[in-house]
This record gives sequence, C-alpha cells and structure tokens, in this order.
Amino acid sequence: MQLIVISSPEKVADEAAIINGLFQAGLSRLHLRKPGSNQQQLCTLLDGIDHAFYNRIALHQHHELGQAYGITRLHYPEQVRKKMMQYEWEDQYAKGHSLSTSMHDFEGIATLTAFDYLFFGPVFNSLSKPGYNSRLPLGFSLEKRPDIKPQVMAIGGIEPQNIPTAKAMGFDGIAVLGAIWGQPEKAISTFENLQDTINTI
Repeated sequence: MQLIVISSPEKVADEAAIINGLFQAGLSRLHLRKPGSNQQQLCTLLDGIDHAFYNRIALHQHHELGQAYGITRLHYPEQVRKKMMQYEWEDQYAKGHSLSTSMHDFEGIATLTAFDYLFFGPVFNSLSKPGYNSRLPLGFSLEKRPDIKPQVMAIGGIEPQNIPTAKAMGFDGIAVLGAIWGQPEKAISTFENLQDTINTI
C-alpha cells in the first residue's frame, strides 16, 4: 500500500523542517493543501523545502507555481474537478502532469483515466474534522479493477490500527492528515509507525 501525507491546512511551526524530515524518513508523496494561503505564503513554504523533494509534492492550490518550482503533480479537489470539462484535465495529463483528485462516491470514476489516483472517504471517522464520519456500510469492499486507473486511496480517520481494515477493503493506499499534524512534534515518528504498519501487513 502507498502512504501519502496531506499537509495541515493551517500554518504549522517549523513546517518546512518537519516536511523535510518526513521526506528524509521515506515519504514518497506530500499533498500541499493550503486553501487559505495566498501565492506568496505558499512560495515561502516551498522555499523552505529542499528542492530535491519537489518531485514528490502535489499542489492543491496555485497550480501555476508548478512551472516555477518544477512540480508536475497537480491535485484537483472534487468540487473543482466537477466544474471542469473532461478535455481540460486530459490536456494537463497530455502535457506531462501527474493528476489526482478526490471523490465521495464512485459515480463517474470510469471517466477519470487521466488521473493516477483519487482520495475516497471518509473511510473512518475523521481525526481532523469532528463530525466528519464514515458513511461506508459494514463489510464495504472496492470492486476489483485490475490495471485500471485511477488507483483509490483511503482518507479519513486513518490510524495504525485500522490500516489492515483499509487494505482488506481493497484500497491501493492511504492518505493521512490528522494522524500526522495533530501532534506536529511527533510527525516523523508517527509517519514511521504508519509506514512500519503498512510494511507488516
């Protein structure tokens, strides 16, 4: 299973240093999601991240910064994607961008072949959004889609103890936010614990 970390939507003390530490600990993908940040604030954060890690970052906002920073991974939140025409994201894919998106149901997933993966959730009760609870039925399992894009990543309430359940449901990976940023001072050890859990199931 893949392990993706989503940044805190709010500013975090020593955030760039923590992100660098996560990458150094083996993080393969960070989604930079800062809905309240302007372009300059995002640039300031990016400038504090080691350039060697830019190829592991996906931008949720201010996609135009991708060219300046050599970032080719772009994320389109569900509400943004739904306002786009299919040819618009297919054009981005044709230009060499790696695309991801999010969904709360699987309607229309067959049209999303330009996307490498999507976030689906909440799979479990969210750690970062009180009241944002799982709506999945007991015994939920993804339909098997061999060799079909996009891959599906579980999001919402991911903790070490429920990672085996997410895998049993058929998810290709997990994305975490609250588990990492709930206690930023423990972010790296928490990440390592999550990764160790994945490696042992």
